[in-house]
Amino acid sequence: MTYLPYLDDFLLNLKVNNYSQETLYNYERDLTVFINFLKDSKLSFNKLTKKDLLNYKAFLTSIDRTTAKSQKTTKKLSAYSINRMLSALRAYLKYLIDNDYDVPLAPDSIKMIKTTKKKSQVPELEQLVKLIESPSNFEKDKKVALRNRAILEVLFATGLRISELINIKINQVDKEGKVFVLGKGKKERFVYLTPRSLEHLNNYLKVRNEESPYLFIPYRGLNSKIKNKKLSTNYLQERIKKYREYLDINIPASAHSLRHGFATYLAESGASPAAIQILLGHESLDTTTRYVHASDKYAQKIHKRFHPLK
Repeated sequence: MTYLPYLDDFLLNLKVNNYSQETLYNYERDLTVFINFLKDSKLSFNKLTKKDLLNYKAFLTSIDRTTAKSQKTTKKLSAYSINRMLSALRAYLKYLIDNDYDVPLAPDSIKMIKTTKKKSQVPELEQLVKLIESPSNFEKDKKVALRNRAILEVLFATGLRISELINIKINQVDKEGKVFVLGKGKKERFVYLTPRSLEHLNNYLKVRNEESPYLFIPYRGLNSKIKNKKLSTNYLQERIKKYREYLDINIPASAHSLRHGFATYLAESGASPAAIQILLGHESLDTTTRYVHASDKYAQKIHKRFHPLK
């Protein structure tokens, strides 16, 4: 039984329109969750009602739902994750309409749930510096210490996304520290290393294995088959979490925190939001301003500078 008609065609349409493999995976995974809901509820897609959509939202917010792999979970989805899944279903319905297929409900009948805007938190600059330097203090293996230190230095120097960093190849970095990046949505841009980060990157490159084209490579199980292997995002996030615990930093710190800190502290130093937008690879300046205006210190600085009765 086909629970979602023309699903393969929908995914193929994304592929031929040059969406990334990761985007395809996300759409397929999120729509598989909807298929599981239809199966469990014994519902037919062609007879779907608005009440069924309401029940689907309740299914997504529950803690006894099943994952895309039909596994039970007790972890509650965030509002962001729920809206992502609803957006996937909406995009699928729009595809059916664009191709003159019958749909049981209009895409606009799928309403996003309300999200709570959390106050953005960025560790103090002093804490970020300690985090960046922590591999040198906590890693016993010299190669791992040099590599992880270089990674954190590069992340904070450039504001790269972690997914962008692990995919950088050696030939994308020139001797002056200019880095070519193929970013989110296959958008190309340049980012720039600081003299400090370039120094630590060069220290790492002196001891790095030369077989892989990727800039940062794993050392566990290193052998001749590692030619195209690269670090995983999970590994980096886990190491950063450990460093944070060692340093007793109470504000959550991750690879994204370094990107967030990069933008926030550039802004606090007077950098133009438009320039920060280019460096971060944001399509919209609105996205950038969420980083730029996140700091209380930045807000205080603007208040003191521009208030008419200061």
